[in-house]
Amino acid sequence: MTIESLSESRLVEARGLRPRNLSRLLARYGILLALVLLAAAFSILSPLILGGQYFLEPNNLLQVGLQASINAIIAVGMTFVITSAGIDLSVGSMVALAGILVAQMLKGSGSPVVVLGLGILIGILCGLVNGVLITRANLPPFIATLGTMGIFRGVALILSEGRPIYGLPDTYVNLFAGQLGPIPIPVIIAGIVALIFGFVLTRTKVGEYTVALGGNEETARLSGINVNRYKLVVYAICGALSGLAGVVLTARMGAAEPIAATGAELDAIAATVMGGTSLMGGEGTIAGTIVGALFTSLVRNGMNLFNVQAYWQQVVIGSVIVLAVIIDRQRKR
Repeated sequence: MTIESLSESRLVEARGLRPRNLSRLLARYGILLALVLLAAAFSILSPLILGGQYFLEPNNLLQVGLQASINAIIAVGMTFVITSAGIDLSVGSMVALAGILVAQMLKGSGSPVVVLGLGILIGILCGLVNGVLITRANLPPFIATLGTMGIFRGVALILSEGRPIYGLPDTYVNLFAGQLGPIPIPVIIAGIVALIFGFVLTRTKVGEYTVALGGNEETARLSGINVNRYKLVVYAICGALSGLAGVVLTARMGAAEPIAATGAELDAIAATVMGGTSLMGGEGTIAGTIVGALFTSLVRNGMNLFNVQAYWQQVVIGSVIVLAVIIDRQRKR
């Protein structure tokens, strides 16, 4: 082969790689770019339309983080489940159930620190129920968690007799929903959760096996991985973080609502998928999930500032989910 033909082939190869590299960059950092562009658009438009720097006000930016915090905590757990090629539609119901049981213990003079452990334990048990149905009863994750979504929500309604529980202690509310300096505590908790489970997903055997399960379950089994055991672990993690979210959300509202977190599963899936976790499994990122949670919160915050109806917010979020899935499928081909 001549030098000219070799150079030409390398040029063709380089040109052929560029679109692929571009698609990979967009798949990995597209949501971050979208977040930055959206924030810039709201920053420019808010003074023009609203007559003031509403979006860039520190209180509003903190509100964006606060609104994203609960979704971020739940979505971190959802990231593990979806990375393992599963799904959990019961997370919102777990949040509500944990909140009701925590509130009932608090009304009985329970310690705020103890109820934190209780909320997480309730979530773990619910997650294990999902895991057992999937691994032992061989139910598809969608069907199993669709069923438990109704069961957990029903139990929350039964225990509370369908009524909110008010009068929670100020110490509990301040501990989980107060502020540490200017930063809301739920934001700090979400940040700690992201750091811990980002490490778990990328640096531990649990994370490695979670990715392996989603990549090819049969190959993982033949490699000696106890597939059922790690599925249980994955759903227990998702349940634990849903229970934690229940504790924080109840403190934020100052009351336990049996209908709390309705639709939280859709927000969590949206944040996870938009953040770059593949719905087909085998690929997940906690950092991307946090950005996805911030993006959904930013969309709602901006639309609220511009007095856009809540119905349209659902249309926008749903459209973004569909677009994220289309991009993911194109990238996988």
